[in-house]
Amino acid sequence: MALIHLTEGAFEGVVDKPGIVILDFWAAWCGPCRMFGPIFEKAAERHPDITFAKVDTEAERGLAAAFQIQSIPTVMAFKDGVGVFSQPGALPAQALDQLVLALQKLDVEELKREHAASGG
Repeated sequence: MALIHLTEGAFEGVVDKPGIVILDFWAAWCGPCRMFGPIFEKAAERHPDITFAKVDTEAERGLAAAFQIQSIPTVMAFKDGVGVFSQPGALPAQALDQLVLALQKLDVEELKREHAASGG
């Protein structure tokens, strides 16, 4: 799937679907965001089976507030509608690829069972 620009109105329809979604919370004025942008875009090209989405924190203030984004860029990941990763700061290309591999191996159902067993 191509890189998409995610809005608040489309958020649930994208994130809640089966599969992996990786988000880049960013802003045009942010130098590290501009440096990370091409890395994120190339990762989207290398992994066409994963949804890569950019969230402009200036245009989508509601989403940024809902996820308590305090530093940009922030990378978040969802698998099968479950938030499973969040980290502020730009990731190097290799780390982003390692995240993709970890997400592909992640058993979300097992994660849900562990969470339920712990009383969560």
